[in-house]
Amino acid sequence: MSLSHIRHWIFDLDNTLYRADADFFGQIDKKITNYISRYLALQPQNARMLQKEYLAEYGTSLSGMMAVHGMDPAEFLDYVHDVDLHMLDPDPKLRSLIQSLPGKKYIFTNGSKGHARNVATHLNLFDLFDGSFGIEDGDYVPKPKRSPFIKFCDIFDVDPKAAIFFEDSVRNLEVPKYMGMATVLVTSEEDWSDEPEITRPAGTTTRADWVDYTTSDLPAWLEAHAE
Repeated sequence: MSLSHIRHWIFDLDNTLYRADADFFGQIDKKITNYISRYLALQPQNARMLQKEYLAEYGTSLSGMMAVHGMDPAEFLDYVHDVDLHMLDPDPKLRSLIQSLPGKKYIFTNGSKGHARNVATHLNLFDLFDGSFGIEDGDYVPKPKRSPFIKFCDIFDVDPKAAIFFEDSVRNLEVPKYMGMATVLVTSEEDWSDEPEITRPAGTTTRADWVDYTTSDLPAWLEAHAE
């Protein structure tokens, strides 16, 4: 597949713009459990079960908590994204490759805009992007639902047929593919076996009709394919 037509480069954030790191993302995961446990007065193990149930059914645990329990998202997002970034190392090669991409570049995350800004700034990448789309921009409706993709394209005037989407979750690539985007699944060797299979960052589940490319090394893929 030629990428000469691509003018919109869209990147998920966590486990995509940095190599998947179970220790880093585990901070967020544990804080979500703690918040749900406190909010619903549940034992941590029961809170975690509910967290993963909502993640699978609603796309994010946040969306489930909002839909079922009427939770306000602001405090939740501030709490779960207050994490230590120092275990993530900036990659000068990735910065150079993204900077040289022809066209506009965007971040599209199920996290908050503040989380995207904090992580991408720490990675020395944020200034390269023409826009950032967080969960609040989609009215707290997450990927893999269709509506946030529509809103993203409307806000940034993106033509899906001239776009490519990079993402670590198989299910989050189905809608962009059928909208006309090229798709790249970013995999890792981290152990996500404690996650529900449908919600795991790509690992054992990497095959789907809507995945055009699969890579475990984003900089190497960009170097080989993006000219």
